[in-house]
Amino acid sequence: MYFLFQHQTEWTQFYTYGAIFLFLAVFVLIFSLRNMDLFERGTLVSTDSDKHQGFCAFRPVTPEEAVEESLLLDSIAWPETSPLVSLEQTSDPAHSTFTVLPRKGGGQWHVGDQLEVMIKMHDFQGHPRKSGGDLLLSRLHNPRLGAGVAGQVVDHLNGSYSAVFTLIWEGDAQVEVTLVHPSEAITLLRRLNREVPDRIYFKSLFRSGSKTETTTCNVCLRPAQRPLCNYTDLRTGEPWFCYKPKNLSCDARVRHFTGGFDENLTAKEKKLFQNNVNMKVPIRASGSPSVTVLPHEAGQPEVRSSVVKSGPSGYYYQGAWRALGGTVVRQFNSPSAISQCLRSKMIHVHGDSTVRQWYEYLDAALPDLKEFNIHSMRQGGPVMAFDYRNNIFLKFRCHGAPLRIDSFPSRELHYVANELDSLPGGSDTVVVLGVWAHFGTFPIEVYIRRLQSIRKAVVRLLDRAPGTLVVIRTGNMKTMDFMKALTNSDWYSIQRDKVLRAVFKGLNVRLVDAWEMVLAHHLPHDLHPQPPIIKNMVNVLLSYICPQ
Repeated sequence: MYFLFQHQTEWTQFYTYGAIFLFLAVFVLIFSLRNMDLFERGTLVSTDSDKHQGFCAFRPVTPEEAVEESLLLDSIAWPETSPLVSLEQTSDPAHSTFTVLPRKGGGQWHVGDQLEVMIKMHDFQGHPRKSGGDLLLSRLHNPRLGAGVAGQVVDHLNGSYSAVFTLIWEGDAQVEVTLVHPSEAITLLRRLNREVPDRIYFKSLFRSGSKTETTTCNVCLRPAQRPLCNYTDLRTGEPWFCYKPKNLSCDARVRHFTGGFDENLTAKEKKLFQNNVNMKVPIRASGSPSVTVLPHEAGQPEVRSSVVKSGPSGYYYQGAWRALGGTVVRQFNSPSAISQCLRSKMIHVHGDSTVRQWYEYLDAALPDLKEFNIHSMRQGGPVMAFDYRNNIFLKFRCHGAPLRIDSFPSRELHYVANELDSLPGGSDTVVVLGVWAHFGTFPIEVYIRRLQSIRKAVVRLLDRAPGTLVVIRTGNMKTMDFMKALTNSDWYSIQRDKVLRAVFKGLNVRLVDAWEMVLAHHLPHDLHPQPPIIKNMVNVLLSYICPQ
């Protein structure tokens, strides 16, 4: 009896102490969370301690997404580039040249042939470059015909490059090659994203009654001896943090805005980003930059280049964009034509200011479309307009953080994936997405995971409403000065453009190839393309909605 009583007492004590220990552990956890004053609870945030100084937060991914991310990183791998030693040893567009190669097999050029150009890069001392990694852009154009097409540049990793063009129109065709960045500048851009991903920083305003405080926020927030507010989205897992205000709750956050920019460059490094010297500078031709293109001859084999496997997505002719394959691009030149196409449609536009341009174009083009004033910021939305006669609904909303914007209500920072999950969808619904311009300064994994999150929402939308039309705007190149190069360089844009196309490949979505539409046009590059280009982009969108 004594043995049994003693045994039961020991077990009772074990459970009692265990319960006390569990209670204390829960109490400590709750106290810690309350002390941190986390905005949202229960969100797991993964960090990578080996990359980006270990202070960037990453959305957790599935094993399948992790494998895809690795493959995407491999697919956009840039040639190894050298650090800056001397500006004199970097690529100089004034000493570099390109040469139009003669037609293989001889004879004259015909529509359908592929024209090849050899580019030879030299440094500021006139010496040939021996390695690759420069960023070059090329196009073929005819100003008189309003014609233009993007070229494809191939890096031979030895200081020489090929540019390949498909000959599409009859008549004169002139080659244009531009050095965007020497390889040493790209080395620096890569280093900045690795070591200083928080060089653009954000702020949040916290308010409670008459008390206000402002703190720094970011997806890459450096450790500090102060608690954090965790605004990680519970549904998507997208991370966002702010330093906690000293005297206010995390729940008191009311505004989000861009805080500023830290250069983090030496005077020597800044010389890699000089307009009219080594950034966005044309390269001269050695010989004639033009060829004459004759009509296509039936039965005559077309000359194809061996260095590229694909061609352009479209071209301009008489100022109008024409697709090469897929949907025929129609011209919607009157308000009535646009209204007829959009009748009984709901168009939801989500993304950055480059896709807001489409909303603004349609809002201006349709006289019966009346914007409904909900006292929101037009810069970020939500803004919406109605055409009651034609039953048209048009809405724009910016994407969630990171977002460079003037003071903006933090409650209006909605993630695109969550917005898509709220849509019923259907044959009367058009979704337009444009998410790219605000992700250049961050590790590209941040962008990859954002797109993966959006893609899952697109798949869910198309599963429940297969008739929904989803159209995605790609990124584009822009005019650059020193500041823009460090935040929105074309190199950042082209890397993200490749990722976007790969992530959505194979899905039932449509792309508007803004990259080629800006590159092929005669107007200067601009983050926000000029009206003639926007008109052509909207014509592509409307052609998807109302195919011929």
